[in-house]
Amino acid sequence: MKKIFILMAAGLFSMGVSAQTTTYKMRVLKTDGTEEFYKTSEVKQVDFVEEEEQQQEEPTIKVFLSGDNPNYNGQCQVQTDRYTGPDGQCFLNYPSQLSNDPNVKHGVIIWGPGGGEKPGNYPNMINRLVSHGFVVLELKESPGSGDPAIAAINWLEKENSNPNSKFYNKLIMDRVGCAGHSMGGLESEQAWLRDSRVYTACLNNSGDLNHSAMGKMKDGKPIAIVYGEAGMERPNAEADYNNGVSCPACLVMLTGGPDQGEGGYGHGSGPWTGHAATCAWMRWHIGHESFRKDDFTTPNGEFMSGNIVGAQGRWSGKYKNWENWTEE
Repeated sequence: MKKIFILMAAGLFSMGVSAQTTTYKMRVLKTDGTEEFYKTSEVKQVDFVEEEEQQQEEPTIKVFLSGDNPNYNGQCQVQTDRYTGPDGQCFLNYPSQLSNDPNVKHGVIIWGPGGGEKPGNYPNMINRLVSHGFVVLELKESPGSGDPAIAAINWLEKENSNPNSKFYNKLIMDRVGCAGHSMGGLESEQAWLRDSRVYTACLNNSGDLNHSAMGKMKDGKPIAIVYGEAGMERPNAEADYNNGVSCPACLVMLTGGPDQGEGGYGHGSGPWTGHAATCAWMRWHIGHESFRKDDFTTPNGEFMSGNIVGAQGRWSGKYKNWENWTEE
């Protein structure tokens, strides 16, 4: 349409130039039958101008989330595929009704079991996370190297790119969360350190045995440790947090628990009683619910000093390096 318009304008403009004593108007005849007129004395130049294509903005991808309270299960029903994954020994847990909206996708969490534990041994944690909309892959085992967790992410990435997979284009693979119990916490911490796709880690009843892993993170990715007041992991959890850490970090302890042989909340407290903290952490950092920051980074925040919902006792937490943090 624009090229036809300019050809006619150019012709009429030349007529206006060749006649010195006659006043001409340039007529623009539009495709809808209407006309517009311009005095040739007002037209300096007529050019061919190719119409630019409008750039379409990339759609904003949202995270599929169900429910709103991490202290309770969400609304999604949990589906489990057993003996799958990169080694055929993992459990893959996901909402039975996956998102059908191409702009709403599921966050991914890799879960590492503790030493001697197996996939399927953490129903409280897995059901809580999946019912809130996350896809959770449970590793067969957690050597603490990060290798199995990274292999699991690679495998899920292929599933997400496979048109024959139920997860085709339904997963967010560039912002993954890792979590785990005991040795599984060490596994998640190493994946967080080694793999740029892992944005955050939440260790349960864990902490680096050398007390130095958390301090190696220099690019600002956040991390948390959830642990028990009487758990054998407590010295490692606190030393890992206290040893030269510059990234945004939280230390979340369950206190006032029943004495079941350990003198309070012990080594299994994170995944069996404190799973709300991991769920809230993942909704914040993987689900982009920035309002949950106050629950972890203010003195009166729920997981800093609030009651443990559904169990006795209170949360007691610490936080640091959040002053200049901005969510990516």
